[in-house]
Amino acid sequence: MDLQFKRHRRLRSSANMRALVRENHLRAEDFIYPLFIYEGENIRNEVPSMLGVFQVSMDHLQAEMEEIVAHGIKSVLLFGIPAEKDECGTQAYHHHGIVQEATRFIKEKFPEIIVVADTCLCEYTSHGHCGVISGEKILNDESLDLLVQTAVSQAEAGADIIAPSNMMDGFVAAIRAGLDKAGFLDVPIMSYAVKYASAFYGPFREAAEGAPKFGDRKTYQMDPANRLEAFREAESDVAEGADFLIVKPGMPYLDIVRDIKNNFNVPVVVYNVSGEYSMIKAAAQNGWIDEKQTVLELLTGMKRAGADLIITYHAKDAIRWLNENQ
Repeated sequence: MDLQFKRHRRLRSSANMRALVRENHLRAEDFIYPLFIYEGENIRNEVPSMLGVFQVSMDHLQAEMEEIVAHGIKSVLLFGIPAEKDECGTQAYHHHGIVQEATRFIKEKFPEIIVVADTCLCEYTSHGHCGVISGEKILNDESLDLLVQTAVSQAEAGADIIAPSNMMDGFVAAIRAGLDKAGFLDVPIMSYAVKYASAFYGPFREAAEGAPKFGDRKTYQMDPANRLEAFREAESDVAEGADFLIVKPGMPYLDIVRDIKNNFNVPVVVYNVSGEYSMIKAAAQNGWIDEKQTVLELLTGMKRAGADLIITYHAKDAIRWLNENQ
């Protein structure tokens, strides 16, 4: 037969050949590992809906960080669970707040680790929303001052990166101005620029104990049906001074990751969120999928979509599996 066709399989003929032509790679440096720091003592609670993820108190943080370093993780994202909550989320911006104390500890004991501080009020407010409320209305401009105070207190504690996740309009501009005024001109902002009002956040709300006590967050987080809105959100955040752009969640929004990567010249971060993590864990526990292969395929897909960095609860396992494959 005189057939004319391309023999694409030539470049798939062996493991080494496939590795030679592989376009996207996962590295330990790509991952940011979330940590839930619980105010109190002798606390190491596994989150029921997130197998392998723990709430830890400060007295367990040394051991947790040693494990993180041993795995080769270079960056952590800190969430705080305070002992007391109030209407204004006072513990979010308190000098001795739980995230501030954890940041000081990590930067003293593990100075090479990049500490990213989540900057929001939801875990600290008695109502569970990300800003100040009046009745059942979330107030935008009145929330900005408290978010600035939170960011500045986190920078003072030694945070390397401020990551505001509150989705108030103008939050990047306000935080950038506040950090600069306080002398933190060199502290970058990793903005949750494109954050959808997603059903995939359920397990996180259990881990962070920050579920809203009334209503939902659809008035400030984005409609999952919208694509062009992501451009508007990202464009305004870059103009206001964002140094990184986060797309959250990851798996259902990889088209948005590629859009943001194609249109903005800053590092793009994807948040592989709790619901995505828990689905894989549950399916693997039931023997329905190969956890290792599924996780590595998912994370590689996020890199292929355009993510420079991935916030993921899979970081420890993923790095271990990548090292096994070397």
